[in-house]
Amino acid sequence: MATSENDGHSTRDKILVAAATMVGEDPTARLSVRAVAARAGVSTGSLRHFFPTQQDLLDTVVAGIYDVALLGDPLHDRERPAAERLVACLQQVLTLVGTGDKARETWRSTYQAYVASRPSDGAATTYLALERSARRRIEQWLAVLTDEGAIPAGDDVQRARFLSTVLNGLTVERALPADGPRLAAEADTLRLAVLSVLHDGDGRGTATPSADPSPAPG
Repeated sequence: MATSENDGHSTRDKILVAAATMVGEDPTARLSVRAVAARAGVSTGSLRHFFPTQQDLLDTVVAGIYDVALLGDPLHDRERPAAERLVACLQQVLTLVGTGDKARETWRSTYQAYVASRPSDGAATTYLALERSARRRIEQWLAVLTDEGAIPAGDDVQRARFLSTVLNGLTVERALPADGPRLAAEADTLRLAVLSVLHDGDGRGTATPSADPSPAPG
């Protein structure tokens, strides 16, 4: 007979799998306690035991989605310069968007859900959770580089917001026609953005302009 601790882990996992599946089926879905509990086959009381608020549940689900999607972490490859490692991390995020038809479909879905008309409360809540989780991940990368001494201590929240904005722009660009190699130009843009964040006036943490991190797979 399973222990109560194992039962607890099983229930929590069932809730997270159900919620992640719902987001995968409809990224704009509102993860209500009742709907997720029904999908997971648990009581609403059990769900609230593990996730007291809807926001707790959504943030945990979104963080888990990123953990699965972004396997491996180039930031910990200390053999490479800090700037190259951070560029590689940001390129990983862009691989989720894809290129060509996949990128166009990603942008089409995003536009329909959040831009074409006023988003529903559920859509807005999900989008903000995705954005918040992405920025936190960038903040974590910046914190590692700060601990290494590759970047001066500063406002990592503002830095992460800047890099997130750059990523958002490149996401849209991937869905638009290009007059040349897209990924090469994208890598240059990411490098410039990263160097502007890492540069501290004495060369620490910077990479030479000729450094060429491998383009994200398309």
